[in-house]
Amino acid sequence: MGQASEHRSKPNFFDIDFEKAPFIAIWEITRACDLRCVHCRAEAIPQRDPEELTREQGFALIDELRRFSESAPPLFVITGGDPLKSPYVYDYIRHADQAGLRVAVTPSATGLLTRDAIHRMKEAGLTRMAISLDGSTAEIHDNFRRQPGSYDHTIRAIKDALTEGLTVQINTTISRWNMNDIDALCELMQKLGLTLWAAFFLVPTGRGEEKDEISPQQYEVALQKLYETARKADFDLKTTAAPHYRRIVLQAQRSEGRSADSGTYMRPRQGGGTAADRKPEGGPPAWVLRPMKPGGWARGDASGRAGRGVNDGNGFIFVDHQGYVYPSGFLPLRCGNVKRESIVKIYRENQHLKRMRDFAQLKGKCWACDYRDVCGGARSRAFAVTGDYTASEPYCVYVPPALAHVQGVDWLAPDMLLKDVREYLKPEDLAALERPAAPTGD
Repeated sequence: MGQASEHRSKPNFFDIDFEKAPFIAIWEITRACDLRCVHCRAEAIPQRDPEELTREQGFALIDELRRFSESAPPLFVITGGDPLKSPYVYDYIRHADQAGLRVAVTPSATGLLTRDAIHRMKEAGLTRMAISLDGSTAEIHDNFRRQPGSYDHTIRAIKDALTEGLTVQINTTISRWNMNDIDALCELMQKLGLTLWAAFFLVPTGRGEEKDEISPQQYEVALQKLYETARKADFDLKTTAAPHYRRIVLQAQRSEGRSADSGTYMRPRQGGGTAADRKPEGGPPAWVLRPMKPGGWARGDASGRAGRGVNDGNGFIFVDHQGYVYPSGFLPLRCGNVKRESIVKIYRENQHLKRMRDFAQLKGKCWACDYRDVCGGARSRAFAVTGDYTASEPYCVYVPPALAHVQGVDWLAPDMLLKDVREYLKPEDLAALERPAAPTGD
């Protein structure tokens, strides 16, 4: 098996100001896919939509993404459906690579994902292949994907990508379908040679249904298991639609006595960080160098990880196959269309996106949480459950210290997810939470 590598160097992520640019931009180049996965966000269709962006419009979008930042352009992810159902996928990879973007692709594990296809993507300039694996056995995974043989295709594709010298990311959606398999999944991941394990937590949108969610209490169990796996693994780990993993990480590090600097980059900062984060002698700040992989921040590989946690519309942007722009693939709130205006303008000026980046707008216990600025709750899940993307995270059991004295309140009740909790706070806690962030020294 060849040594996986990445040909494009990692930019300085501390240059990224999430008010001005996303860390990651995902484009669904087609909604066509041969799988029928039970949780499919895209509600994929067998054939391509005639309203997909044309090849020229796709090139224009890629050029616009490059305009976000000279020093730290977004990580560009080509997704679907199945990207290999588009005849232009290799052209898009090549154009993005030549434009100076780090390119990842998330193909479906079908007969289209051959060794030759992987080789062609690598030759076009692919940085990383991300592929889904949702069970530790063929029976669990294939049932989840509703496609016999999908597990075998997936394992073969992982081996082929590594042999081609690509780094591999594995995406796993955690739901009731595989919660009982999570221990075996954690064990399997350590044998596959991956670079990053991305644990997605189901959001009830598309084909995903709320009945397929695990319970809030199971979230705590699953996130703790992921942390324990990441502590001893050779790969990095991140969560999607479960930003409270960052709380789990910080709580664990503090209890282990190795968190003296864990909170030094908790608040979002204008300019992408403090002067110390961009110290002239070079190199990242001390909290990045300590021996840790999981959490909101990690050293990672050349594709890199954000200097702080991304969230829907906050360091993250999604473009669908027709050019519509969303805060993420799991938050179906249209914010514009790249056929009519620049993705840069949409990201920076759309009022919904700007509001999502202001965690002081949150409701329920999220507003009063001491981890608010490092977590923020999944805006996509809040929207799916309540219809309000500023609602409190519906699947987090943590009660902030400022609300611990309140008795008899179910903070996850529908009305409390939308509640202004200021009336419950002691004056000193209210004053502390309403106090603006301290100057960064920039």
